Amino acid sequence: MAVSILITGGAGFVGSAIIDAVQEKHPQWKVSVLDLQMLSHPRNNVHYERGDITLPADIERIVHLVRPTAIIHSAGFIPELASRYNRKARNRAFSVNVEGTRNVLTIAKSAGVEVLVWTGSCTAVTDDTAAEALVLAANDEKFATCALRPSVIFGPGDGQLIPSLYSCIMKGETPYILGSGLNLWDVTYVTNVADAHVLAVENLLSSRTAAGEAIFISNEQPIPFRDFCLAVWREFGHYPPFQVHIPRSIAAFAGVVADWMSWLTGIQTTLSNGSVNDACATRYCSGTKAREVLGYVPKVGLEEGIKRSCEEYRRRCKFGEKHDILEQ
Repeated sequence: MAVSILITGGAGFVGSAIIDAVQEKHPQWKVSVLDLQMLSHPRNNVHYERGDITLPADIERIVHLVRPTAIIHSAGFIPELASRYNRKARNRAFSVNVEGTRNVLTIAKSAGVEVLVWTGSCTAVTDDTAAEALVLAANDEKFATCALRPSVIFGPGDGQLIPSLYSCIMKGETPYILGSGLNLWDVTYVTNVADAHVLAVENLLSSRTAAGEAIFISNEQPIPFRDFCLAVWREFGHYPPFQVHIPRSIAAFAGVVADWMSWLTGIQTTLSNGSVNDACATRYCSGTKAREVLGYVPKVGLEEGIKRSCEEYRRRCKFGEKHDILEQ
């Protein structure tokens, strides 16, 4: 069976990893990309088109050009952490993540696309801007859809998690422990997320046991948030010189005050009510459905993933990022 895959957001962090995973496992599949940005060094044997998922005409153009068998819809707007916490980017997030997804689904169905895999998030269970309900409702006998819910994604090219944790070193914030420091978190290495997407496409093109399903994806290694931070900082040769435990109630109050100060001054601080909630929350999930339905097994473990991610970020900073990397 000749398979043509269209990957929205294929020039981004996760999308690029998905392309690599597809080409490694199915080199015969035809791969196309729709993205707002174009890569300076595009992947070989991949057709790239510039386009915006909030504009139906852009989607229609590439869908009718490449006639995809399946779409991996990984395009989305992820606000910077500060913007996400203070909701400044809410309208943009809704336009791209919800209305953009609606556009992709509508056009895919009308064009006879067989399969769509949506890159969602574990926050779909609480986030009112999630498009997951649209994706799952679109599933039918002719158009198989599923939603993947990866936990926080990190890896080479990560623009949020590793850089944010590294910035804590530069700001002298590493000694402070919000809450107990024992709350478990799930994270997912980016190539594991990419592998899950390939498995989902394979499933929907064959047995379809994943059709209409929302599936959590993680490294299946829950870790206390504090321990994850310490592991990242160690890769940069940093060890907190002392430790100060701040009870969650006090941290939450300080976060609210920081939010008000940011609103008044226009200067965003690292501390916020949202960052306190994230640092103190327990967020991990079961990998049972991913294993049983998709056959998903994370190939890159947490320790190796942290090492690879920090090595890449060190190189990135050396060649032009704003932070000075500490010598180990």
